[in-house]
Amino acid sequence: MSLHLYSEAFANEERIPVSYTCDGDDRSPPLEWAGAPEGTRSFALFCDDPDAPGGTFAHWAVYNIPAGVTFLEGGHSSRTSASPHPEGANDFGRATYGGPCPPAQHGSHRYRFRLLALGAERLAVPEGTPVAEVEEAAREHLLAEAGLEGHYEREG
Repeated sequence: MSLHLYSEAFANEERIPVSYTCDGDDRSPPLEWAGAPEGTRSFALFCDDPDAPGGTFAHWAVYNIPAGVTFLEGGHSSRTSASPHPEGANDFGRATYGGPCPPAQHGSHRYRFRLLALGAERLAVPEGTPVAEVEEAAREHLLAEAGLEGHYEREG
């Protein structure tokens, strides 16, 4: 079995519910995974929007998730509640989850959740490090990667 990432809140390539966006509670969706390869010592999870007007927009990085963890509950991270695991600074300037928030009437945007299984127990990057730098550090220890893509559009 290969590494697989899924959510009870939305299926791959489906619409992300409003409660997980800036128009709702702006809290992270429930995420579960299975099929981590042998040698996995930790996980890192990322979310971005490749359709943002200024280029890919980083929404979330959470890392140093222990290898025995297989899910993050809905609301694991939000504007008012940080994760117990280190989080990177997103492009909103916060070290927490920042939900989908595309410009109004800009069309549907893709939100890519990516789970990386790592051969290192801890990434040696401080909490609040920019998401891109966290991902760069994580990729040095990559064993496997899984993705889940959701969509969101703001009407007005």
